[in-house]
Amino acid sequence: MGINKPKLSDETFFLLRDIVYKRSGIFIPENKKYLLETRLARRLELKDLKTFEDYYYFLTYDAEKERELQAVCNSIVTNETSFFRDGPQLEAFRKGVVSKVIEEKSRTSDRNIRIWSAACSTGEEPLTISMMLHEDGVVLRGWNVDILGSDISDGVLKAAAGVYEKYSLRNTPEEYIRKYFTGNGDTYTINGKARSLVRYKKINLVEANETRMVRGMDIVFCRNVLIYFDDASKKKAIGHLYDSMEKGGYLLVGFSESLHSITRLFRPVSVERSVVYKKI
Repeated sequence: MGINKPKLSDETFFLLRDIVYKRSGIFIPENKKYLLETRLARRLELKDLKTFEDYYYFLTYDAEKERELQAVCNSIVTNETSFFRDGPQLEAFRKGVVSKVIEEKSRTSDRNIRIWSAACSTGEEPLTISMMLHEDGVVLRGWNVDILGSDISDGVLKAAAGVYEKYSLRNTPEEYIRKYFTGNGDTYTINGKARSLVRYKKINLVEANETRMVRGMDIVFCRNVLIYFDDASKKKAIGHLYDSMEKGGYLLVGFSESLHSITRLFRPVSVERSVVYKKI
């Protein structure tokens, strides 16, 4: 693109922002205009387009617009994550939430535990959950564990092939690295045991026709996702998560996120000094 780097005007920013919002539910405020400009600049270059106005018309009218709209989603979503992110909340999950689900299901004939890691990016969260459940002997005790990892970006899900940079393991206990990973220089490959409980699917949380295929979840992780949505998209996404869950199921959101003012369909409960939400 060289010295003639295209500039994103305010008018075109609003048009492109609306496209991103309609497609993903992600709302980009005006003070984050640089984010849209930076991340879409590469798309202009790949499409050999000179201006953001050209790109807007491409997304609106071109026969290839659907494919490109998915590429936009892949470019916009933030993929910052790591194994064992937010340790205290994960401890609340393994020591409190899982034990409560097992206790409740032990009174029935249901031996299945279904967990959804929504917006899981490149798969670190569902794989962390899998490793913890293996370590706690949940599978050995006869429970059938199914972990669904989903993301709006098919690009990051393709990256969830099991090979990770060392930086992704920065919070991972050493004993887990030795047991579940094989190192090769600065990359680490996760082993088949940890991957065996996890499956992946591309799902847009604000699209009912994509979330309705997910049902019967006992535990849902949706951490550090709602912060990218405006109130309308938050309500839509939380409503879809609610529909995916069993009555009494548990929802874990990020530490900086809350369901206050979004919905009264969940009751906050304190588990191991962390707040989680229980479906009423």
